[in-house]
Amino acid sequence: MRDVADTGGRSPGASYGPLVRLLFVCTGNICRSPVAERLTLAQASRALGDSPELERIEVRSAGVQATPGSRIEPHSSRALHTLGGDAAEFRARRLTAELAASADLVLTMTRGHREAVLGLNPRGLRRTFTLAEAADLAGLADLSGLGLTPVDERARELGRRLDAARARRQAGPADDIADPMGQRAAVHADVAARIDRALRPLAAVLFTSVRSRLAAPVPA
Repeated sequence: MRDVADTGGRSPGASYGPLVRLLFVCTGNICRSPVAERLTLAQASRALGDSPELERIEVRSAGVQATPGSRIEPHSSRALHTLGGDAAEFRARRLTAELAASADLVLTMTRGHREAVLGLNPRGLRRTFTLAEAADLAGLADLSGLGLTPVDERARELGRRLDAARARRQAGPADDIADPMGQRAAVHADVAARIDRALRPLAAVLFTSVRSRLAAPVPA
């Protein structure tokens, strides 16, 4: 799977039927959120392989202050590549109410970004989280049976279950992933690595193939 400007985040040859739509949000959409977007695409591709379920996944990112058309920051691009992602043809986009409302799951880089998303889409609370918050909640929420939910329904159901677990943790500064813009390459690498770690428990749920689960032998 790859995400390019003219396909809106769909895999090549993707159908236009039901999709799971994921949205990552940061400030300028040139460092943190594009890294999250492209790492998610890479993780989905590895997990689902040639399954047709891969064609039903759409991943986008946006910035609350983005300059549309900007390229990913070079240090972040290199950090992304090191982690197995691809920045080819990436172009920044500005966060809009339509993007926020159409996403099944919105993952932001900071609490401030989350508030900006909710300002545009107040009804999206149950599916809007900081990325770090969502990763932490994944260890607290009841995710049983979620891997058997159809891929195009799973993100919204995951959001509901993460939201149900919110009362079990306290939000705070640790929910924010700092902006590496203007920092040295090592800072971009550290931020990208943190994003990668936070994505993994979520990807493990979102991109488990229903087909492989149903085909697995039943233990004796």
